[in-house]
Amino acid sequence: MMGRLRAAKDSLGPVHVERGDAAYPESLTRHLGNRAPERIFLLGNPELLQKDSLGLFCSIRCPGNIILKTYDLAKALREAGLPVIGGFQTPMEKECLALLLRGPQPIVICPPRGLAGIRLSAGVKDGVKAGRVLLVSMFGSSHRRATVVLTDQRNRLVAALAGMAFVSHAAPGGKTEALCREVIAMGKPLFAIDAPENANLLSLGAKALAIDDLSDLRGRAAR
Repeated sequence: MMGRLRAAKDSLGPVHVERGDAAYPESLTRHLGNRAPERIFLLGNPELLQKDSLGLFCSIRCPGNIILKTYDLAKALREAGLPVIGGFQTPMEKECLALLLRGPQPIVICPPRGLAGIRLSAGVKDGVKAGRVLLVSMFGSSHRRATVVLTDQRNRLVAALAGMAFVSHAAPGGKTEALCREVIAMGKPLFAIDAPENANLLSLGAKALAIDDLSDLRGRAAR
C-alpha cells in the first residue's frame, strides 16, 4: 500500500486505494455508507486527502453579482492558503480553479470520469508535479466521459471528502440545492454568499460567508 501511495505522489500514473485499506478516507464510509466506492483512484500527492478541505460548488448558471463576489472570494482563498476540493466542472467552478492554481494552497480535483488517459491542463500538471494538486476519482478506466449520473456521484464524493462546503450559487429546486441538503444532513458547515439570489441556501441553514471570515475557516482547516 505504501508503495502505491508513493507512486501516486511521485509519478503521473494513477493508483488505487481499496475500501478497507488504511489509506482509504474514513469520511467516505461514514457519510456515504453503502454508497461509498469500493476503491478510489489517485493521481498526485495522496497526503492532500488528509487535509480538512473546503468543498467548492456552483450551479451551471450563476447571477452576475454573485460571479463578481465569487471571484473576489476565490482570490482570498488563494491568498489564505486554504485547501480546496471540488469537481471544477461548471463555468464558475472552472474560473475558481484557474485562480486557485496561481497560488500555493493544496487543491483536490475530482473529475466525473476515470483518471486513465485524462488530459491535464498545464497548471494542473505543474501542481501535481509540485505535490500540491491531487486528482481523485471513484470511477475506473472504462468511464472516459462525464455523464449526469457520474457527475451526481462525483458531487457526493466531494461533499463526503470535504470538511466544510462553500456554494457560490444553487438554483432553487436544482441538483446543487439538493446536494446542499445532503451536506447539511452530513453535519458539515455550509457557507454561501449573502445575496438575494441565495435566499434559498440561507433558508436551508447555510451561513453567509465574506472575505473577512476566511481566517476563521483557515483555523477550522488547521485543527
